[in-house]
Amino acid sequence: MTADTPGSPAPETGRSRTPALVTICAGMLMVVLDGSIVSVALPSIQAELGFSDAGLTWTVNAYLIAFGGLLLLAGRLGDLIGRKRMFVAGLIVFTVASLACALAGSQAMLVAARFAQGAGGAMTAAVSLGMVATLYPRRRERGRAMGAVGFVGAAGASIGQVAGGLLTEAMSWHWIFVVNLPIGFAAAVVAVRVLDPDRDRATGRVDLAGAVLATSGLMLGVYTIVETERFGWGSPHTLGFGALSLALLAGFLLRQHTAADPLLPLRMFRSRNVSGANAVQILLESALFGFQVLIVLYLQNVLGYGAAAAGMAMLPAATLIGLVSLGVSARLIARFGDRAVLLAGLVLLVGALGLLTRLPADADYAVDLLPSMVLACGFGLAIPSLSGLGMSDARPDDAGVASGLFNTTRHVGGALGVAVLSTLATGRTGTLTEAGADSASALTGGFRLAFGVGAGLIVVAAVLAAVVLRAPAAPRAKIPAGATSARNR
Repeated sequence: MTADTPGSPAPETGRSRTPALVTICAGMLMVVLDGSIVSVALPSIQAELGFSDAGLTWTVNAYLIAFGGLLLLAGRLGDLIGRKRMFVAGLIVFTVASLACALAGSQAMLVAARFAQGAGGAMTAAVSLGMVATLYPRRRERGRAMGAVGFVGAAGASIGQVAGGLLTEAMSWHWIFVVNLPIGFAAAVVAVRVLDPDRDRATGRVDLAGAVLATSGLMLGVYTIVETERFGWGSPHTLGFGALSLALLAGFLLRQHTAADPLLPLRMFRSRNVSGANAVQILLESALFGFQVLIVLYLQNVLGYGAAAAGMAMLPAATLIGLVSLGVSARLIARFGDRAVLLAGLVLLVGALGLLTRLPADADYAVDLLPSMVLACGFGLAIPSLSGLGMSDARPDDAGVASGLFNTTRHVGGALGVAVLSTLATGRTGTLTEAGADSASALTGGFRLAFGVGAGLIVVAAVLAAVVLRAPAAPRAKIPAGATSARNR
């Protein structure tokens, strides 16, 4: 599937595929932006709608729970009913939910609309990588396409922080949702015209029992993770719901062994690249989601930056990640391969987080923060190459569920990283405060510990990538349309 050989399928010309790729990236960008654009607007939302501190977290958690819980199901449904249909439907759901968020005048309406946004985002994101992988089967072409996808995933979050700060200060928090409307509706209309129907749909029926187990287990798992900041890791609440989530997911895996048409074909995990890339992604996203959240808190709570200034401080990282993703990563992947480029990106990211372990309480941006923003360009190398490896061994009729799985591990890893690193930072801050440190020094000490742990997670990811991941295999023959469902197990 990844080599440039005469046998590699190339059913369409580059010209016909470019509008499709742009449309897919536009839909993904809207979803990624929404995951971060809300964070800097939370104080304004709280002031206007009267949220308590605990209630305010549900404007984020409602989105996270729906998004993380539905990715796997949406990916498999995309394989069965058509990834184009799932993508367009997701855009429409997300855009309508964004309108409801913008018009929300109560806490309940905003939380419900955010849940609907998460569902629409899952429908769109779950099939995106699968569509790109089937659209660009050759390694050199796929490298460029995954570079564009990498830009969306890596730079989108930083751009969201910048845009969220500017819109909130210049207008109001309602506008962070209004901006989705023209993008979402335009992308849906264009997608209907430029995306071709799927040629390689999976056969069979939806595994309803597996869908219930997977969706409820994932939703409950994400809920448990995001609520640890409020209840603590050792609380009966966390331990109880965590155990129930694990039980549901264990039941789901058992079901996949016996189902005639499994939601997640377990044979996919026989691939070193599929299993390894998803494991690496959990570690990578745990560190980097935590970085994106904690560095903004450091800028605002320690250095006194406003929302717009904190967003602008992230702009160098967003710009460099975008340039590397779009202009450099594809050339390097074509020359050196996905694995080598991934390892190079991870080394740069270890440096970026490692430097932050020396942050002072009175940091100078150019001296103490800008070098890490520059080294964050490693994200622009890591994400496209990791995406290529994660999709490299997926069969055409599994592209949707492979994409959904990859996005699920990304999302769960991010939620876990924010929860764990935030807890570590808070605990260290409390210890330093009790020891007599002033507020700024105590907060900085907590952030430094979290950044150090994040750097360690990426070191483990690099070791795992070096040991487990391999160069993608040669293209596989197309599976006959009449293949039996037994091969799906």
